[in-house]
Amino acid sequence: MAKAPIQVVWFKRDLRIHDNAPLTNAAAAGPVLPLFAIEPEQWHAPDSALRHWQFAADSLIDLSNALEKLGLPLCIWQGDMIDLLNALKTHYGEFALHSHEETGNAWSFARDLSVKAWCQQHDTPWHEARQHGVVRGLKSRVADRSAWETQWETLMTAPTATAPSNAQAAPDWQAFHHINVDHLHRLTLGFDTTPCPERQPGGRSEGRAIWRSFISQRGRRYRGSLSKPLLAWEFGSRLSPHLAWGTLSMREVVQSLRRQRKKHAEDTAWSRSLRAFASRLHWHCHFIQKLESEPSIESQTLHPALRGLRERDPEPPNLIAWKRGQTGVPLVDACMRSLINTGWINFRMRAMLISHATFGLGLHWYEPALHLARLFTDFEPGIHYPQVQMQAGATGINALRVYNPIKQAEDNDPTGEFVARWVPELTVLPLEWRAKPWALPESLQKRFDFQPGVNYPIPNDFETEARHWKKMLYELRRTPDAREASQAIVDKLASQRRPSKQHVKKAKPANRQQLSLFDEGGLEE
Repeated sequence: MAKAPIQVVWFKRDLRIHDNAPLTNAAAAGPVLPLFAIEPEQWHAPDSALRHWQFAADSLIDLSNALEKLGLPLCIWQGDMIDLLNALKTHYGEFALHSHEETGNAWSFARDLSVKAWCQQHDTPWHEARQHGVVRGLKSRVADRSAWETQWETLMTAPTATAPSNAQAAPDWQAFHHINVDHLHRLTLGFDTTPCPERQPGGRSEGRAIWRSFISQRGRRYRGSLSKPLLAWEFGSRLSPHLAWGTLSMREVVQSLRRQRKKHAEDTAWSRSLRAFASRLHWHCHFIQKLESEPSIESQTLHPALRGLRERDPEPPNLIAWKRGQTGVPLVDACMRSLINTGWINFRMRAMLISHATFGLGLHWYEPALHLARLFTDFEPGIHYPQVQMQAGATGINALRVYNPIKQAEDNDPTGEFVARWVPELTVLPLEWRAKPWALPESLQKRFDFQPGVNYPIPNDFETEARHWKKMLYELRRTPDAREASQAIVDKLASQRRPSKQHVKKAKPANRQQLSLFDEGGLEE
């Protein structure tokens, strides 16, 4: 009887053993070679950063420990993926490749095309599994909108894949192991190497712990805390980096959340908060679908009538000030400084940062998008680039969301505590002057030993600038050609209200044994 070929499991943004169909399927087919490739070009990309690598390194250490319990190694290959495939072919002859589909940036998209071409040329099977509700090859959201909702529900209610219990390690795996996991944090990978001292730690064990704390305690105040930067850090899920790097699967989170919603059905605060969080999980896949269907969103303004509108200068002075948290607008600067140190800020403040850069400062959206990508530990290209373009008014189909940072401070940091923490140079001022320190009367400057422009920058006239860009964008969108282009974008990418429950075909729920296995290895409640 012929030996089964080696089954190579290529880990990418799925750094877990639970609900990992490629690992489960590979173990059932033959000897397993689990691999993670540290590809230099990936970490040279301008939207990569050291904080991304550090989170991934934490997660790889956790993954290695989990695989070891299954009797499997985690091979860390450093180099080009095509070189790895050639080395595997030379060493083993025939093999099969298993991985999850990935909707990443332009680099990962091109890399995957190269891997596909190599596999076709060498008659090597590449088995890709879905891990999100993203549909590859979707041409139009209009024709397939209801079908998209149905397939998302079907995928999320399907039983989770269980970790293999009798996996066999591939022989000679050491030939593909370049770096021991205890050396991973010695690598300083990423286009940007800014330290992130308060970064969230990675790894499945951390992800499970933070999820349990959310659904058992913190999440009750989720809905009322979303917009406020201080409260969102405490009562938000903070699950986003774990979903971005796949230490937890979307499906196991959705299933766990639904069980919690039943448990807390009689508690109004819990019920509202968990319903709000459930909508965010659905929204996650919807936005990634946009980049999957239109990869150019990463680098090109979506609406053709709005291209070339703002100068694309990589380092104008106002961009530098925005990056450093030195614009002279307290809440904007506090958010940027917080983000530099923690790697996370809540959604409303992310939107405000982009709004201020593009409307308040008149910057092209691309360079701010790259800067924020490098700062977000939870950077997810499929969410990031479509969101940036929407907040910058570059899609041509969404209402223009121009966030006034003064009003945002009044609404979401009314005590000034968040600004005081991150912009300490303003703490000498009474609360009523911290929102507009540039307007401090001369009679009070001496009293508080504070001089605008010396102790803290004087901002540009961002309100006038924002009105100018808002007026211009609306005028450009009213032309017949622009309206036609807008309709084409709507047909291809826009969403609509979710269909009612009777129109969503429900998949069969997992049986008792499958739920037991899920709870044992997944998100315990």
